[in-house]
Amino acid sequence: MKVLPPLLATAFALLVWQVVVSLTGLPRFILPGPALVAETWWTNRAVIAEHTLVTALEVLLGLALGAGLGVVTAIQLATSRIARLLVQPMLVFTQALPVFALAPILTLWLGYGLWSKVAMAVLIIYFPVTASFFDGLMRTPRGYLDLAQTMQASPRAVLWRIRVPAALPSLASGLRLAAVYAPIGAVIGEWVGASRGLGYLMLLANGRAKTDLMFAAMLTLGVFSVLLHLAVRRATARMAGER
Repeated sequence: MKVLPPLLATAFALLVWQVVVSLTGLPRFILPGPALVAETWWTNRAVIAEHTLVTALEVLLGLALGAGLGVVTAIQLATSRIARLLVQPMLVFTQALPVFALAPILTLWLGYGLWSKVAMAVLIIYFPVTASFFDGLMRTPRGYLDLAQTMQASPRAVLWRIRVPAALPSLASGLRLAAVYAPIGAVIGEWVGASRGLGYLMLLANGRAKTDLMFAAMLTLGVFSVLLHLAVRRATARMAGER
């Protein structure tokens, strides 16, 4: 069963967590036990669910926009030498900048609402999607291109019937990475400035020394990220040629 190894790993992690808490005798405001975190999660499930919906919306919007922009950029880079000369160095330069430091600027420009968090998620996932898909487009098997040239296929037909289909596994890999990075971008945006979301809830709980609530929110974010990754992985399995 495919679900058995993750369940065993989760059970083992919870056991180790409980053993550490029991042996060290740490106070609950330093390291709460898994039972206390579960109780806190259940007690505050309505509040956690409300903040989870906000973060989920930010992540999904950021994932959709970032992936769409990445696909369009990769195609432009693959089909235009001028774009490669002008845009590709800029993309590399943006990765040299600490993306996390841009969160305050985005909050200043876009406010404390939804779109500053979406923009942060887009910035984080845009480059992996672009780089992965562009690499796939530029690595089309030479035999396919030679056959297309022999059949006198137009550049447009070569792009959409040969290069793009051959690069779909690379795009799938980029989307899977994006599914992991998108929640990070949204939460960082919430840490900088927000009034809703799991990142905001974690900061609020930490400031009030409610470590158990902070752990509950953090674990909720982790579960959401895993489910998102699994959903994207399943959706892109056929794209990557997997069964």
